[in-house]
Amino acid sequence: MTETERADAVESMEQLATVWRAMVLDRDPKADVRDLPGIAVRWADGRFPFWNCLTLTDVRADAGVLEQRLRQAADIMRSKTHPGFLWIFDDLLTDEARAQSSRLAEEAGLAYAFPGTAMAGDLLPVPESTHPDLTFVRVTTEAHLRAYADINSRAYGFPLEHGRDGLAGSTLWTNGVYAYLGLRDGVPVTCAATVEADGRLFVILVATDPDCERRGYGEAVTRKALYEGGRATGLTRATLHATAAGAPVYPRIGFVPNSPMGFYGLQPVGGQSSGSSAAGTV
Repeated sequence: MTETERADAVESMEQLATVWRAMVLDRDPKADVRDLPGIAVRWADGRFPFWNCLTLTDVRADAGVLEQRLRQAADIMRSKTHPGFLWIFDDLLTDEARAQSSRLAEEAGLAYAFPGTAMAGDLLPVPESTHPDLTFVRVTTEAHLRAYADINSRAYGFPLEHGRDGLAGSTLWTNGVYAYLGLRDGVPVTCAATVEADGRLFVILVATDPDCERRGYGEAVTRKALYEGGRATGLTRATLHATAAGAPVYPRIGFVPNSPMGFYGLQPVGGQSSGSSAAGTV
């Protein structure tokens, strides 16, 4: 691995820690937001699982360090009321640690949930987005927030009330985030958002209703959020964390993949692991 590749992974990890701090504290100013040695805790302990997040922050973590961090992360997750995810950036691990990560996670009591890919690019500004089926509206009302949450819940397989817990009543999402809905015949079917983070524009919670996938809606609304966020901030670099199903979309916009990622949850009772095939970003 080159130093440039490792630097890209560090950038992605730091972007996650920065953005999730804001998102979690938006849910609860008393949320568990800590930077421990090797672990960033960003845990709202609500029903929306993406706001319950741990990520490993060591650079060049070997197998011994990884084993310690995984056991500590599992202990933190067990102390919480609601489930969430541990995010691991593969390029922050040594080759040895990467090769042993699945075994070490299982021994720590963690279950692999789904894969992802960190991406970044000096791609802004982008042209304003159009799509023949869609009109775009910025999220500014409680009804918009509910629609945005419901699209994410349907895309990721969460109960609707869990997604609504993640966004309901948020002044951050109606003022500080450039969040957009794509409407087809007046009905919200896709959504994307960008937010400024340490001199970059971070793409967050891109999703499309499962009944409306493979029509270019996710790409179109992402371009809209990037266009509006870039125009408002003047930033030129953007970052995101894509799901496996969504990953092919973003290079068409100008994003370059860097570190593979793994999402882990606690081993559930009965051995059924969770997963996601949603075509978007988290």
